[in-house]
Amino acid sequence: MKRQLNIFREIIVDNFAGGGGASTGIELATGLNVDVAINHDPSAIAMHKANHPDTEHYCESVWDIDPREVVKGRKVGLCWLSPDCKHFSKAKGGKPVNKTIRGLAWIAHRWAATVRPRVIILENVEEFKTWGPLKDDKPDPERKGDTFKSFVRQFRDKGYEIDWKELKACDYGAPTTRKRLFLIARCDGEPITFPESTHAEPNDLNVQLGLKKSYRTAGEVIDWNIPAPSVYTRKIPLKENTMIRINRGLQKYVIESDRPYVINDKAFFIQHYYTHQGKETRASGLDEPIATIPTANRFGLVTAFLIKYYGQGIGQTLNEPLHTIPTKDRFGLVTVKGQDYRIADIGMRMLQPHELFKAQGFPNEYIIDRDYKGNKYPKTQQVARCGNSVPPPFAEALVRANLPKMCVNEYEYKTAVSN
Repeated sequence: MKRQLNIFREIIVDNFAGGGGASTGIELATGLNVDVAINHDPSAIAMHKANHPDTEHYCESVWDIDPREVVKGRKVGLCWLSPDCKHFSKAKGGKPVNKTIRGLAWIAHRWAATVRPRVIILENVEEFKTWGPLKDDKPDPERKGDTFKSFVRQFRDKGYEIDWKELKACDYGAPTTRKRLFLIARCDGEPITFPESTHAEPNDLNVQLGLKKSYRTAGEVIDWNIPAPSVYTRKIPLKENTMIRINRGLQKYVIESDRPYVINDKAFFIQHYYTHQGKETRASGLDEPIATIPTANRFGLVTAFLIKYYGQGIGQTLNEPLHTIPTKDRFGLVTVKGQDYRIADIGMRMLQPHELFKAQGFPNEYIIDRDYKGNKYPKTQQVARCGNSVPPPFAEALVRANLPKMCVNEYEYKTAVSN
């Protein structure tokens, strides 16, 4: 419902709002849209508007925003900040970094000094703790962490308690291993609380006792209705290095695996799946959370189609012919639950944006392919939005732990949505 301006109610501000990951998590916790969202990117704001229509949107640089004009006399209960992290990330390697982008986090102090939010939560990569001065456009190794220490000290000088911790999204119900540093500052005298994990490895004692849930897996996010075309019948053959990576993954996750991820298809075929990421020889099974999602789509789904093996390379037939099985022994022998199978074909496709958003922990109904005006987004923009987003379960868990009086319980929220 549309909310009216209420100067007596605390509001929530999402700086660097992007496509709305943090806002979605906050909404899951509070049952309401965030009050204010700020981002300089028009396409990011357009996606945010599509999913959070009751929010006041500001398509401007965070530095051009006067917090006092934005809040209009209202008290700020939570100020969330997710400044650009790529110039802190180890993925940047030894490349020159941008001093201006590295300085975006200082906007937190502007909000603290002008409108004094009760709670400030800042999200970034774990390397944010090493924030220091630059030397020749690269971090000065002799002054590693100096700027971060100053950043923390200035919060304390303003009367804020401050603490930080690294958290993994899979520990809170998102099927991704994405790890992020969360810094929490508050000035209301209440304790800073980092939420207890709700999920763990399947063999964890807490899971076995029913105290926690098992990690959500990559297999949960796959849209099984989308076929994976054969790697052998493509109009443009896959590059040799890609085939090498696929074969290495098949060796590990199909041929040598004691617990292959299989799906029965018609007590004839078995399809085995795993994911591979990017240019690296890096693969993972679908019975574990997916790796951190980048801004470019590097995730592929690989399938191995298995048929029962009778010793002469002859498998059971379906109502239509199989792909021709070549004489070269490129198809391995696989044993699943005591039954021998032969790999009849290998398929591969890239994961689609809706699968990646699901892996990040977004609700299924989240609008990712168009803006609030109905304009379509290309897949590249959808994936970029996903890679830059905060997994909503992170934000929900942190808000519930630190602002419980602003939150609804899970049952009330789900009931309200379903009605």
